Amino acid sequence: MKTLRDIPSVGSLLTAAESSLLCERFGRRAATGALRTVLNGVRADVRIGRIAVPSDKEIVRNAFALLEREDQSTLRPVFNLTGIVLHTNLGRAVLSQEAIEASTAAMRSATALEFDLHTGKRGERDDHVRKLLCELTGAEDGTVVNNNAAAVLLCLNTLALHREAVVSRGELIEIGGAFRMPDIMLRAGAILVEVGTTNRTHTTDYRAAINDRTGVVLKVHTSNYRIQGFTAEVAAAELAALLAGSAVPLMHDLGSGTLVDLAHYGLKREPTVREAIADGADIVTFSGDKLLGGPQAGFIVGKKALIAEINRNPMKRALRVDKIRLAAIEATLKLFRDPDRLAERLPTLRWLARSSADVKSQAERLQPGLARILGTNYFVEICECDSQVGSGALPLDVVPSAGLVIRCRPNGSLDQLTAALRGLRSPVVGRVVDKGLLLDLRCLEDESALIFALSTLELDGSS
Repeated sequence: MKTLRDIPSVGSLLTAAESSLLCERFGRRAATGALRTVLNGVRADVRIGRIAVPSDKEIVRNAFALLEREDQSTLRPVFNLTGIVLHTNLGRAVLSQEAIEASTAAMRSATALEFDLHTGKRGERDDHVRKLLCELTGAEDGTVVNNNAAAVLLCLNTLALHREAVVSRGELIEIGGAFRMPDIMLRAGAILVEVGTTNRTHTTDYRAAINDRTGVVLKVHTSNYRIQGFTAEVAAAELAALLAGSAVPLMHDLGSGTLVDLAHYGLKREPTVREAIADGADIVTFSGDKLLGGPQAGFIVGKKALIAEINRNPMKRALRVDKIRLAAIEATLKLFRDPDRLAERLPTLRWLARSSADVKSQAERLQPGLARILGTNYFVEICECDSQVGSGALPLDVVPSAGLVIRCRPNGSLDQLTAALRGLRSPVVGRVVDKGLLLDLRCLEDESALIFALSTLELDGSS
């Protein structure tokens, strides 16, 4: 019977033939550490009689498995079957193939990021998207920063530092992560001046608040909630008319923002950036990774003189985007030049525009295979459901969809199932509804990849 004396040393294991692949894959230092960890566990288990001394091959295999687990990225691709197309916790927009290829090209070589190839002198990184932003929005100029929160912060810090920023009480929004407009205004150095009430604000309220201390009037599109009932708000065009001839700029934060009329894709109409510019806003801010379907970014478009002032702010450098994201932004914006093919090429719009009948057909194809994989402790039904846009966009609107709902038989466990799905090499994430796990298929394109991922599912007691 083997005892503690029979446990091999780290040195002997490293020279064994079984360890050659371990060292080649992970390096000698990592292999040594993993073998030592496994051997410590073996010694502890042998001492209490839990296991016999394993073979050298088994010890090396356990060390290999340990290093594979540690080497696996925590930023893992997942199947988003939650029914939330722009899921903030799952990375929001999936990029188009064009954006992916542009980003990859930028990663692989040096790029003319801030180098003017015509003159051979230093250039500006904004030049890569400035012309596109002006073309697509009708603005005089534009710039880009890390996200829309950064865009709002930078604009307020530039236009209203130590000055008053006038905003309706009904537009003092809070978005995910406890981000509140009053807090960002405070950090920007602006003095918040609230006008009107939560549900009703009038032109006279703004007129009474504007004085020689006013730095900016801020209009916020409440894209992530709605106030209904006895309400009144002042449209951006009315505010622009009120401020005409004054030195006070009108800033319009669109939040999600869109460059196209979403009604063409069966969604509720949202104001476009071009319309906000046409209504007279001097500055418009909006996101790149929500309805625009691109990478995380915050766009600032508007009057040329104001954009120049914003770009001179030292904070701009701290909030700028790198070459990889800038390449993806440029490629995404170019897609909007061809609106007829936009839904085909932009995943966000493609998924939002999918018919419920198409999604249901997919559910019918997948249901038998999933039922076989899950075994007798679960049953799988095709169901109708509602998808959401997500990320605060169109919060009250749902998109009719379809999917598969998994329910437990007496020996099944919903907690075990959801944990096992999250533990797959390609995790599957759905949502729990009415004591069942709903897999909304609106965002699923690669059916075979899902079936392959599910084929490795291991559930205790399933048959």
